Amino acid sequence: MGQTLVLVFHPNLNDGSRINRRLAEVARSTDGVEVRDEYALYPDGRIDVRAEQRACGHSRAIVWQCPMYWYSTPPLLKQWEDEVLAHGWAYGSSGHALEGKSLMLAISAGAAQPDYEEDGRFATTFHELLSPQRTTARRVGMAWMNPFVITGAMGMTDEQLDDRAEEYARILHELPHIA
Repeated sequence: MGQTLVLVFHPNLNDGSRINRRLAEVARSTDGVEVRDEYALYPDGRIDVRAEQRACGHSRAIVWQCPMYWYSTPPLLKQWEDEVLAHGWAYGSSGHALEGKSLMLAISAGAAQPDYEEDGRFATTFHELLSPQRTTARRVGMAWMNPFVITGAMGMTDEQLDDRAEEYARILHELPHIA
């Protein structure tokens, strides 16, 4: 069984992403981590459900890595949840494939951290915004791990990004062992 599976959901990972591209690079270079670029695998939106379920089955920890899109996740991640987390596989009386595994969200947002506070510009917190993912993890029997959140992505320096990327690599390396 593999250690950690990182599923990257960014529609322009190589051409339009500085933050998620860097995080995917460090994830690929981290021992015990498999990275799947979901938009590259499924540019037509036709997800190979069996392949995704096999990849999840071989991992102890799963990371959904993506940018924040309108206070939510990119559309392919929602579609992935709808199709891959099927009744009888991920939940239901015979759906136990993900039980005991860990789920972590690695998410980036252009706005600064103070914007994501109750008295901030958006009047909500990241904790509240990630409630659907946290609830999904619980529903399918996964342990919800504290998310890896990058805020202020639009103004982040290369040095700051390098620091956060190193932190991400460390977390990915430790993830299967702390759950």
